[in-house]
Order: sequence, then structure tokens, then C-alpha cells
Amino acid sequence: MTSSDWSIPWPNALTDMRYRMTSALLSLCGVLLAAYLYLYKTGRIGTLACGTGSCELVQFSSYAKLLGIEVSLIGLAGYLVLLALAIAGLSAPADQRPAPVRALLVLAGLGVLFSAYLTSIELFVLHAICRWCVGSAVIITLIFGAAELDRRRTAR
Repeated sequence: MTSSDWSIPWPNALTDMRYRMTSALLSLCGVLLAAYLYLYKTGRIGTLACGTGSCELVQFSSYAKLLGIEVSLIGLAGYLVLLALAIAGLSAPADQRPAPVRALLVLAGLGVLFSAYLTSIELFVLHAICRWCVGSAVIITLIFGAAELDRRRTAR
């Protein structure tokens, strides 16, 4: 095998997909975080590791449900969808299969707006901050950023 046999476009392929890989990894982190919060809220795990104690206040407030559905379950479902889209986006370059990348951007944007709403409730209504919720807000913002960078890269 000669060195010219190794001229596979791997470096470019990996560079082209780095934002989708980042989105997939961050989505997986979001799934784990949201699952942890949901399992705690439903009583399947005993304690919530939170240094400030405000996490429980936030988790058991009336704002922890939206239309009767636990916010942590909404987050879990959202992160699972984002993970599926990020993985689907890895199967082909974005210019050949742009739908998953666009959907990832739109849904992550909605997630950022939802996180901003929830964070404002924490700050201005509950006067309590849940570190796990802040972590989730950071994760969804990073997913949105990666999706936007991927969109810009493919728009060139």
C-alpha cells in the first residue's frame, strides 16, 4: 500500500462534520442531565446533588410543569430529538443532506428560548438558581452555536 492510497478525504470529512459531532456529544450530555433531573423529580433516585439547595426549590415549584408535563421530561425528549438529528446529520455532508442540520438549528434555537424563559422564572419569580438547569441552558446554547456554525460553513 502506497502513501497515495491514503489520500482518503478523512481530514476534510472530519472537519466538515466537527460541528455535528459536537452537537451529538452535547446532546448526549443533555440527555444524561435531563434524565437525572427527571429521575429525581419522579422519585426514582433519592437525592439531588446540588451545592446550593436551590435545585429542589426549582424542581418542586409550580413552574416545573408545563401543561401538566414535567419540564425535565420535556428537556429529555428535546435532547433525544437533538441527538437523533445530530446523528442523522453525520450520515452525509450537510450540503447533500441539509434537513437534519436545519432542523437541529431550529429546534436548538427553540430550546435556547425555552431555557431563557425558564431561567427568567428562576431569577425573577423564584429567586433561586438550579445549577443543573444552568448547565442545561449552557448545553442547549452550545448546541445552537455549533448548529449555527455548521450552517454558516455549509452556506459558503
